[in-house]
Amino acid sequence: MQKSDVNGDNALPLYAFLKSQKGFQGFGEGEMADKLRSFLPKIDPDYENNAEIKWNFTKFIVDRNGEVAARFEPTINIGQVAKCITQLL
Repeated sequence: MQKSDVNGDNALPLYAFLKSQKGFQGFGEGEMADKLRSFLPKIDPDYENNAEIKWNFTKFIVDRNGEVAARFEPTINIGQVAKCITQLL
């Protein structure tokens, strides 16, 4: 167990691959999504247009063939993640 980079020049190759397959698609709706939309432009003014991982707990779903099927930001309801996984089973 050690800290690993998910963005930047030292990002692990796994994360570089995942991000290249599924870019950022927004935070959805809700209080936390609104907070992130107000906070992130101060750190990365172009956050909406790059694939970088924005916050902890971004989830990537990989299918049985190794294809990245979906990306979910931490603001997305976990039920949507479960539904995606169920559809792939």
